[in-house]
Amino acid sequence: MTAYYNEIDPYAAQWLRNLINANLIAPGDVDERSIVDVDADDLKQYTQCHFFAGIGGWSLAARMARWPDDRPLWTGSCPCQPFSVAGKGEGQSDERHLWPNFHALIRARRPDVIMGEQVAAAVGKNWLDGVQSDLEDIDYSCGAAIVPACSVDAPHRRERLWFVADRRDGKRDVANPDLASEGEGWEQRSGQFGGSGGHPEGRARDVADADLAERRPNRTAWHVDDGEATGWFQGASHSWAGCRWFVADDGKARRFEPSIRLLAHGVPARVGKLRAYGNAIVPQVAAEVIGAYLDCRR
Repeated sequence: MTAYYNEIDPYAAQWLRNLINANLIAPGDVDERSIVDVDADDLKQYTQCHFFAGIGGWSLAARMARWPDDRPLWTGSCPCQPFSVAGKGEGQSDERHLWPNFHALIRARRPDVIMGEQVAAAVGKNWLDGVQSDLEDIDYSCGAAIVPACSVDAPHRRERLWFVADRRDGKRDVANPDLASEGEGWEQRSGQFGGSGGHPEGRARDVADADLAERRPNRTAWHVDDGEATGWFQGASHSWAGCRWFVADDGKARRFEPSIRLLAHGVPARVGKLRAYGNAIVPQVAAEVIGAYLDCRR
């Protein structure tokens, strides 16, 4: 076994096991205990550790970015409720603020690389300041950015804060991002998922599509058939092709997903599925975060 997945929701935990059995994410064990009850010694045998694992988005993203299953990596998307605009806004005083527990395990095991995600609103509530301070105190270099899902052509905004921490022991200082070959990085990952990575061709087509949409005479939703992928998209499965567009009051056209019916009848376990989807990261964005790190470390 190479990977450890920590997830307290039984439905999501079984989903993880199904994905492992199907070889869609790194092989490993699923632990349904709270991170509060996990001891550092429990993690000795694992190369990768994914906390608050959800439905395995970080492991999938690592594979999409060509990060080997047996290469060390720790990830954690800490609960967002203390910092989300949809929550009570209790911040660090919320009992679901579990970064201190994650940090304690990091301090004890000192993994080479840590990556994580949080709602963008956490920046204004000093969550990121605390995370970076804690990690820098134990000799990690840290970087962070807010990246929305629409940056990888997803038909929704979903802004999230992404961070990376690299252990500083004289050999693992983070390289200068300006030295990375972004074109090569795009080419390495372009076959993994269509439309992601912000490639100039993809971005140009997006702008063209949006301009076409904004010239529509009304502000209602319509169907746009992207057709066969060409150029940089050729050979890639464009996950959001054939989506619908909506022009908002600000005049901007935005994609949105047409097939998620929140009140659909006859969908087995729809509540569990929607909760899992709602808590999940967008793997295509995480893959770009991992890929950017790989470009810098090359």
